[in-house]
Amino acid sequence: MKVDVLVAEIGSTTTVVNAFDRLATEDPRYLGQAMAPTTVEEGDVLQGLNGAVEALGRHLGAEQLDWELMLASSSAAGGLRMTVHGLVYDMTVKAANEAALGAGAVVKMVTAGELSDSDLKRLVDTRPNIVLLAGGVDYGEKNTAIGNAHKLASLDLQVPVIYAGNTACCDDIRDILGPDTYLVDNVYPRIDQLNVEPTRRVIQEVFERHIVTAPGMGRVREMVAGDLMPTPGAVMEAAKVLYEVAGDLMVLDVGGATTDVHSVTAGSEEVARMLIAPEPKAKRTVEGDLGLYVNAANLVQRMGEEDLSEELGFSVRRVMENLPQIPKSQQEVEFVTRLTLEAAEIAMSRHAGRLRHLYGPAGRTTVAEGKDLTQVRWIIGTGGALTRLPAGRDILNDLCKKHEPLALYPKEATVLVDEEYIMAALGVLSRRYPEAARRLLAGSLGTEFD
Repeated sequence: MKVDVLVAEIGSTTTVVNAFDRLATEDPRYLGQAMAPTTVEEGDVLQGLNGAVEALGRHLGAEQLDWELMLASSSAAGGLRMTVHGLVYDMTVKAANEAALGAGAVVKMVTAGELSDSDLKRLVDTRPNIVLLAGGVDYGEKNTAIGNAHKLASLDLQVPVIYAGNTACCDDIRDILGPDTYLVDNVYPRIDQLNVEPTRRVIQEVFERHIVTAPGMGRVREMVAGDLMPTPGAVMEAAKVLYEVAGDLMVLDVGGATTDVHSVTAGSEEVARMLIAPEPKAKRTVEGDLGLYVNAANLVQRMGEEDLSEELGFSVRRVMENLPQIPKSQQEVEFVTRLTLEAAEIAMSRHAGRLRHLYGPAGRTTVAEGKDLTQVRWIIGTGGALTRLPAGRDILNDLCKKHEPLALYPKEATVLVDEEYIMAALGVLSRRYPEAARRLLAGSLGTEFD
């Protein structure tokens, strides 16, 4: 059997392969999905990819599965670890951080101002895959970025450095850090203006060139055509493609290690006039303390073990002791469902902005901070928990009912679920087949957009 395209998602523990056909037509087809352990511990992720392809062939009833093109995303090397260094936290540091997260990076360290000796030590201990240096509006302050470049050069990190600060410093930065430094448009070129997309694109390019480090990934790369995207960046790409036809949206992905929230919305004009700092149209937040399995104990502690046990009607401690990655028993399903609701509520609360009242001689003034979600029309669930748990849709519907007086939550939104669990795959596919990706994603979400 021969298909048009296979899209592989090579995760830290599981490799998922999806098959697609007729992508150049008005009737693209999603054929099916299969998965296998990633096999990093066995020393070769190619084993996991081959296993998933073989399983997909059996699922499709084919003795042998052939394909025209294979595309892929990956987080098998432990994610894209980045450190971000800027001038003022609320300006260039925040802008650089938004660019990194939107590209699918895991930001391990953020600093503002001149790098101190303790900062440099922590940076070395962090072992980043990429360093993002920023600082200053265009043709503004130069000394901090140049001084930080000298300090980075002294560390001899042997990792790619992206510079996305004051353009007046570009020649100096390249002289200090070397010709292989990536020079990108300033992420904060003028006061109250963000420009994160050029940096996001370069981060994904650097990932493709430098971060394919999991055992056997080099051989996988020989099988894959085009870019090998970071998986969270692929979800963001799918969200942006869908935004073009669906309008303002938010995507929640509650996972075993993190809970990610992606939103694509400009917000309301009313809130925009009150914002004290600009926000990107496409924003991603990553909550590393809200993974269902890695951080199950943390979530239970937040809710209170005794209270949760009373709510569910059984001992959560006993369930936690042997909790599998995929819940099987009724108690495991109920326990993980409750954790998923908690993780989703906290993640949305952290992602959303807030109104704040300030009091002065002229009386009360209201300002807005953070991401305005009030215009979001669609709340989309993807990832294993929200697409595979029986109550995934109910969890999202509960989020729609959340109302806090000062929180910039969605006012009226419709819940959709990525039933086929293919949003990341379609983000990868959208680079070559954007229209097919939109149609297939609408099919997985079970709706047609105007």
